[in-house]
Amino acid sequence: MPKPTITRSDTVMTIKQGWLEQAEKCISPHYDQREHCDSAEISLLVIHNISLPAKQFGGQYISDLFLGKLDPKAHPSFEEIYQLRVSAHCLICRDGQIIQYVSFNDRAWHAGVSSYQGKEKCNDFSIGIELEGADDIPYTDEQYQQLSQLTLSLITAYPLITDNITGHSDIAPGRKTDPGDAFDWQKYQQMIRVK
Repeated sequence: MPKPTITRSDTVMTIKQGWLEQAEKCISPHYDQREHCDSAEISLLVIHNISLPAKQFGGQYISDLFLGKLDPKAHPSFEEIYQLRVSAHCLICRDGQIIQYVSFNDRAWHAGVSSYQGKEKCNDFSIGIELEGADDIPYTDEQYQQLSQLTLSLITAYPLITDNITGHSDIAPGRKTDPGDAFDWQKYQQMIRVK
């Protein structure tokens, strides 16, 4: 199978030792080593969405949550979540900025109770990418562009992901709904097509 390439004249993203060179780094304490899985066995990419407060964009609240620093007094809804120990590998903000919290080689705590093709505990073998957004609010062109470029780089670094890209709702049905109806899977899949 040929290696995927960017279908537009965009800069190729580079992953070295599990870190995306083009991302801002904010190291989360909410991760651990993958059990019974090394980097060659990472085989799933999970697309999520998040906004804090719900349906509000911008600011540091998402990073604060992933870093374990969310102030419960900053918004009434934070009282229920500020003690969660969660993270994703990356967040893609509305303007396309990418923040990486956990090395792709390590296990971020993004999927929760989950199953993919009969295999439980998706955190063990997956990479989780959060889009700043909500289920029913369209994502930005900048987010699709950055997500597609990042996906192509991840496929190059972790080839088993190639045919295993899904939404959080698909690995945790009934419990999660993201990335929601607003996520344009057809557009995204066209953007990551191999030439």
